[in-house]
Amino acid sequence: MLRSDILAKFAELRILSTPQRIEIANIFLEKPQHLSADQIIERLRESGSRVSKATVYNTLNLFTERGLVRECVVDPERRFYDSRTSPHHHFYNVDTGELSDIPSDSIRFEALPDMPADSQLESVDVVIKVRRDSSEKLS
Repeated sequence: MLRSDILAKFAELRILSTPQRIEIANIFLEKPQHLSADQIIERLRESGSRVSKATVYNTLNLFTERGLVRECVVDPERRFYDSRTSPHHHFYNVDTGELSDIPSDSIRFEALPDMPADSQLESVDVVIKVRRDSSEKLS
């Protein structure tokens, strides 16, 4: 994504432009992907960036809050940030740590439970955890 496109997106979402935020957004918006904070930090380091770990976490929180990325928590210790913010679900491979998309129309709900009093449905996020089939013969 071009710098001008990132700046336009920031303006649209009311995100103050800083060099660090642009670096992080550039990584995310290069293609649809799921990245952990550690993976982003690793990519920043590979490119010679000196963005601090705290800045990465603060920026990810801001990007999530403003809707630039979507947070996906797969367990209490592991969260990913998804560059695709439209409604969809995920497979999480516990063996490889890979998160992959499931189209939202591939999962159907016959009914949802009644919402608690004084609340409304915001979203439904499904994470299906999978692992390598242990019945397959190892070569």
